[in-house]
Amino acid sequence: MASDDKTRTELEAAVYRRLVDHLRARTDVQNIDLMNLAGFCRNCLSNWMKDAADAKGVPMTKDQSREAVYGMPYEEWRAKYQKEASAQQKAGFEKAQASQKH
Repeated sequence: MASDDKTRTELEAAVYRRLVDHLRARTDVQNIDLMNLAGFCRNCLSNWMKDAADAKGVPMTKDQSREAVYGMPYEEWRAKYQKEASAQQKAGFEKAQASQKH
C-alpha cells in the first residue's frame, strides 16, 4: 500500500473516478441489478459522497452528489436509462434486503 496518506488518498480517488466512469458507461446495468449483486448502487455512492461532504462541512445537496456520480442530473439519467424493474429483479431485491436484516 502507499507509503503516505496523500498518495493513498490520490490512489483511492483515482479508483473512485474509474468506478464512476465505468458505471456511467454501463447504463445498461440497472441500479436494482447492482443492489441485488453487490448490495450498493449509484444512489448509494452519491449518498456516501453527500455523507462525506456533510462530515467535512462542505455544502452539497443530494442533487449535486447524484449529478457527480451519474454525470448528469438524476432525473435526466432516469428518463434516458432506467427501466421498470422486472418481477424477478424485485423479488431478488426483497430477498437481499431480508437477508441483510438478519
